[in-house]
Amino acid sequence: MAEWDGKSRGTVFGFKVFVFFIKNFGINAAYALMHLPVPYFCLFSGKNVQGLRYYFRKRLHYSRLKTMVSIYKTYYTFGQTIVDKIAISSGLRSNYTYEFDGEVKIAEVLAMNKGGILISAHIGNFELAQYFFKERLTKDSISIVITDQDHEEIKDYLGQYVKKEMHFIVVKDDLSHIFEINAALANNRIICIAGDRYMDNTKCLEETLLGKKAKFPLGPFYLASRLKVPVLFVYVMREPKRHYHLYAKWIDYNKGDMNDLLKKYTENVEQMIAKYPLQWFNFYDFWDDKK
Repeated sequence: MAEWDGKSRGTVFGFKVFVFFIKNFGINAAYALMHLPVPYFCLFSGKNVQGLRYYFRKRLHYSRLKTMVSIYKTYYTFGQTIVDKIAISSGLRSNYTYEFDGEVKIAEVLAMNKGGILISAHIGNFELAQYFFKERLTKDSISIVITDQDHEEIKDYLGQYVKKEMHFIVVKDDLSHIFEINAALANNRIICIAGDRYMDNTKCLEETLLGKKAKFPLGPFYLASRLKVPVLFVYVMREPKRHYHLYAKWIDYNKGDMNDLLKKYTENVEQMIAKYPLQWFNFYDFWDDKK
């Protein structure tokens, strides 16, 4: 099965080392240090590497050599986004530059006084969206929907450094988060949710991505299509020289048709992948095709 298990890899010790380097030697030193764990993950994260290999070889049609290099670069880029998240949330935001593409659309949604849904994906560094929104919108305007299944020790440790600037709605087995989402929309809040990962025992939809059918969580697309609120696709992408680019695009689709919304979503994700192929951070068998 291609569902995601809800957990990310890493150890508390590893995060402590990077926090130490950021605080004592700077961001570039932490980037350089990232070259040490990356080979380990490339060699010993079998299933994750297989997922990336399939993505580059079968979906992007890279050569074997380019695929090997791209797997390394993807892990390294992912590591840089982790360093950036810790650095930015720890008060080092001025060390980065930012570009806002379509932020006016988010303000327009709020002005309509009916709430809205932002659908993103695990490409780029969407977790930094909360820091983008902090200076543009009030804390009471945004709710970000997240899973909460990462290792408790890691979450507790990073909680000292990664300050949450937005309201979070945690996905729960009893589906109580659905009521929180509805309440937030009723209060003219914008809901941010990822649309590319479904978990075991949850309903899903199918659509083509990069030439092959894949499964997507039903929830984001069902909610957006049924609640009749504005929908935007949003991504925060990493660019060279510590530069981040936020994209926000208002989506026109057949109202009430979640399949049409999903199709628009996969087309938009493909556009982002074409521009940022090394920022695909779904480290598993996304297409459920192990051939």
